[in-house]
Amino acid sequence: MDQLALLFALLLGALVSVPLGERWGLPAPVLMTILGIVLALPDFVPNVDITPDLILPALLPPLLYAAVRRTSWRQFAANKRPIFLLAVALVFVTTAAVAAVAHAIVPWLPIAAAVALGALVAPPDPVAATAVAAKLGLPRRLVSILEGEGLFNDVTAIVLYHVAIAAAVSGTFSLSEAGLELVLSAVVAVALGLALGWAANRLLNILGDATLQVGLTLLVPYVSYVLAEELHGSGVLAVLTTALFLSEYATDADDVMTRLAGHTFWDVVDTLVTGVAFGLIGLELHNAIRTASGRWEEMTGWALAILAVVVLVRLLWLLPATWLTRWLHARLDEDHDEDIPLTWRETVVMWWSGMRGVASAALVLAIPLELENGEPFPGREEMIFIAFGVVMGTLLIQGLTLPWLVGRLGVRADTEAEKEFEKQLAIRAARAAKRRLAELRSAEDLPEELSEKLLQRAYDIGARISPDIGQDVRKEGHEERDRRMKKARRIRGEMLSAARHEVLSARSEPGSDPEIVDRVLRHLDVRSLR
Repeated sequence: MDQLALLFALLLGALVSVPLGERWGLPAPVLMTILGIVLALPDFVPNVDITPDLILPALLPPLLYAAVRRTSWRQFAANKRPIFLLAVALVFVTTAAVAAVAHAIVPWLPIAAAVALGALVAPPDPVAATAVAAKLGLPRRLVSILEGEGLFNDVTAIVLYHVAIAAAVSGTFSLSEAGLELVLSAVVAVALGLALGWAANRLLNILGDATLQVGLTLLVPYVSYVLAEELHGSGVLAVLTTALFLSEYATDADDVMTRLAGHTFWDVVDTLVTGVAFGLIGLELHNAIRTASGRWEEMTGWALAILAVVVLVRLLWLLPATWLTRWLHARLDEDHDEDIPLTWRETVVMWWSGMRGVASAALVLAIPLELENGEPFPGREEMIFIAFGVVMGTLLIQGLTLPWLVGRLGVRADTEAEKEFEKQLAIRAARAAKRRLAELRSAEDLPEELSEKLLQRAYDIGARISPDIGQDVRKEGHEERDRRMKKARRIRGEMLSAARHEVLSARSEPGSDPEIVDRVLRHLDVRSLR
């Protein structure tokens, strides 16, 4: 088996792990990690041969971009306090604690390398955490915190990691220079991210076609990351800024095709890249185990010690941090809803959701092989073994037991509140359609029969989103119209189904152009979704 075949095996596993995880009640990232471990066992499977410099640029940009698409800038702004305490402060505290312990138990590990180790194991993985949370039905506020923490702690940890690695490679370190580098790195990244976001938004409007627009969104995170790194900025922060800008300003409510295609495309990219990343974690464990040959007891002890530090620091920080956030929220009497854990049970679930994953694996694999003077990077093999011990420990122990813990603590989403919010949005959508219809009726001469049909369609817009609003309509005395609408929807659905079948059958006819058939079929699909 060569490297390309191994890559295809991981891609296939990424797809298969999703339905298997749903059937077995296990997170897909955990299954992919186990698959990587299994693949690493046979002798005919090659070791992963990826240049360390390519790990971060290849994996992080699409994962970050896909994660940002699920959130918004306003959500970050509303939750700046908990995100700061978790994403910035906790990363610094964890890095310091791990560096101190690692330097103490591994005597020949330089302090700069120990700080790099602390930075790379500090950030919990948003992909693993949200993948597990989504399957468990956790409250949306907890999922929002995990997503925000996962994005911003990656930025903080990676910047710290680069500073520590630079100090280790060069052998020199200045606190003032490092602080200035952190500030400049952030400024360059934000400025570049905003500029690329603006340029990409303009280019999206010029391209017009959904296929070209979606293709551009694949290039944008890579361009943002690479340019920021070339300009000595934070590539991760640049991608985050660009993605937030596009999610805020590059959304056209009437661009249905691009939205549908983009949603599907990025779901596929997220699934495949995430699967490959966690598969690589399992495969690299083989090399980490080989590194420990003859020193199993010593190196396993180191890994367990760092794992304990990572887990305990998160708990000891979360307990006072969440209390402080709740106290400040109540003290300042703020109007907006802040996504914070409301009970100690939710705090415990947040603690146990701090699994390490893609970022930690990518950073440890990106550790340089040599110093500036040509000597081997000190403690690189030990750092790899410890880091993968932490990743595997959190993924397998916390990832496999989190469903049980959530069930025992009874932490569940408020489904009634979510349904009510969905219902209110459906009502707003239907009312907006009716208002626009009233404006058109006053401006244009619409036949009464057509006006009635269009009014029914306005109701249908809301009913498709939230069937519950039909109950309110019936209470208002419109039972007969409701029945007519249901019948009309069924008939329209059958008509569109017959049209799709007819167009699809044309694909096999002599002289038929499949590209034109697919184009017409795509229009019918969009019509059906509407």
